[in-house]
Amino acid sequence: MTRKFLVAGGIFGLLGVILGAFGAHGLKNVLDADTLTSFETGVRYQIYHALLLIGLANFTKLQNNLLFWFFTIGSIFFSGSIYLLSLDELAGLDFSSIALVTPLGGALLIVGWTLLIFKSLRLNYE
Repeated sequence: MTRKFLVAGGIFGLLGVILGAFGAHGLKNVLDADTLTSFETGVRYQIYHALLLIGLANFTKLQNNLLFWFFTIGSIFFSGSIYLLSLDELAGLDFSSIALVTPLGGALLIVGWTLLIFKSLRLNYE
């Protein structure tokens, strides 16, 4: 299970850096300030959860399939939908139909963090 936490965290981190650089250099003159800020929010949350997944790889007592999926799917839904919504005008596509995916992803992340807290409280370190 440790491997999947590390691999997912690594992929999220890698893509976060690439998308962050793309936003900072490739989109700063193309998107308005509010849309660019939204895009950067997606990157920031993706990086936060990349680091969390990598950190959890070091705590086998906290690892759990539910935790993994809440953070992974939540990050994809939250950050991914923000990216698509930020770039819809640029891409010439209408992604407004996926707008509800963002709060769903956020809710999954909240559930993941809540589960992490409960699992942490139940740990028995000796």
